[in-house]
Amino acid sequence: MEGQYRLGDFELQSGTVLKDAFVGYETHGELNADKSNVIVYPTWYSGTHESNRGAIGEGRALDPNKYFIIVPDQFCDGFSSSPSNMPPPHDRYRFPLVTPYDNVIASHRLVTEYFGIERIKLVVGFSMSAQQAFHWAALYPEMVERIAPICGSAKTSPHDWLHLEGMKLALQADDAWAGGDYDSPPEKGFRAFFTVGAAWFASQNFYRRGLHLTLGGNEFKDIQEFLDSMLDAFSAMDVNDYLCMLLTWQSADVSNHPEFNGDLQKALSSIICPAIVMPCETDLYFPPEDSELAVSMMPNAELRIIPGDSGHLAGMPGLASPDDDKFIDNALFELLENVS
Repeated sequence: MEGQYRLGDFELQSGTVLKDAFVGYETHGELNADKSNVIVYPTWYSGTHESNRGAIGEGRALDPNKYFIIVPDQFCDGFSSSPSNMPPPHDRYRFPLVTPYDNVIASHRLVTEYFGIERIKLVVGFSMSAQQAFHWAALYPEMVERIAPICGSAKTSPHDWLHLEGMKLALQADDAWAGGDYDSPPEKGFRAFFTVGAAWFASQNFYRRGLHLTLGGNEFKDIQEFLDSMLDAFSAMDVNDYLCMLLTWQSADVSNHPEFNGDLQKALSSIICPAIVMPCETDLYFPPEDSELAVSMMPNAELRIIPGDSGHLAGMPGLASPDDDKFIDNALFELLENVS
C-alpha cells in the first residue's frame, strides 16, 4: 500500500521550517494484533520506495507474509517533500539542508502517529538508508530492537564527502544548470555527474572482469553502452532532488545531535540493540574500515563483510548478485531470530 503522511510545518535540524511537509511511504504485509512484527526499511540515494521492492518477498528475510514492512521515502526523493514538489521559498535548489536525523524524526512520526507503533523489530538499510539505521538506533534505543546497516556508514568520511563534492561540481559546471533554475534538465552536467558516480559504485575488479556488461541481466557491447543505459535509467529523477539528497549524504553524522554533541563514541555506544553491520569488502563509497570503526564502539554489534567484487552494488536490490543477496538474507534471518 502506498501513501503519504502530512507532517504539517516540520522544523529541520537547521532551524528552517518546511511548510506543509509530507513523507511518502509504502507498506508490505499486515500489521499483527500486538504490532510486534514491524520492519522499517528506508530509501537510499537515487532510490524511492519502489526501489526497495526487490529485497522484499515471500521466502526472503523481508517476508511480507511474516512482517509489516514500512518503507518511508526520504526527503528529496520526489515522493516526500523535495525540491521538485515544493513551492517557493523551498523549491528547486533553494530546498534547505536535510540531515539523516531529519529523515529519521519524520519517519518516526509516520510510524508512531499514523500507525501507532511503539516497537520496531528491525531497521534495515542500504547505503544512505544504512546511515539512517545507525541514526534510528542511536536516537530511539528503547524502540529499535535490531539494526542491519548494509553498505553504509554511521558518519560520512572525508574521502566519501570529497567524491560526492566532485560529482556535485561536475553537474553544476554545466551552464544549463542555471543555479538550479533550469528550464530543461542540464544533460551535459548530469552525464558528467553520473559518470563520476559510476566509477565508484562498483569495484575496479568488477569492471576489469566485465561484470558491468551483464549488470541487471542486460547485455551491453561496451562500457559506453552500459553508461548510456544506466544514465537513461537514472535520469528520471529531478536533478535538484539528486543534489539535495547528496547534501544529506554529505552531512551524515550519527553524533550530530544535541544528545551526543558531536561525540561519535557516545553516539555509537548508545546503540545497544543487536546489530549486524555489513559492508562489502570492495565498496569504494563505504569501505569496511568505516564499519570496523563503528562496530568497535557499539556494545552489541557484529561486523560481517560481504565478500566479492560487487562493491557498493552488493547491497542494491535488483543489481546485487545472487550471492550478495543470499549473504545479506542469511544475516537478516539470523538477526531476526535473535531474541536478546
